[in-house]
Amino acid sequence: QVQVVESGGGSVQAGGSLRLSCAASGLSNSNYFMGWFRQAPGKEREGVAGHYTRISSISYADSVKGRFTLSRDYAKNTLYLQMNSLKPEDTAMYYCAAARVLSGVWSRPTSWNYWGQGTQVTVSS
Repeated sequence: QVQVVESGGGSVQAGGSLRLSCAASGLSNSNYFMGWFRQAPGKEREGVAGHYTRISSISYADSVKGRFTLSRDYAKNTLYLQMNSLKPEDTAMYYCAAARVLSGVWSRPTSWNYWGQGTQVTVSS
């Protein structure tokens, strides 16, 4: 059974930093996708960053490029999202996702199979 567990959310002032962690278990090998999404109240869930281990390919949403950095610890099956220069508009529930194969574009939630419970990030001005 695949499990995805996020941690590391919190409250920070604008310009600050946070690091989110996502631990995945139950995936039989390292060739799978992991990614981060976020959902603000009243808005749709949107892709933040995605990673495919096999070719070490990383994609970012335009809104976070240059501020957020994705990294992965293969030994721990853990994905990290380092978030710098945070803005109030980054406030959202952040979700980690995993998939053996994406069924569509990485930034679409429907492309992913497994989801964590989410961790709240709040950025105050």
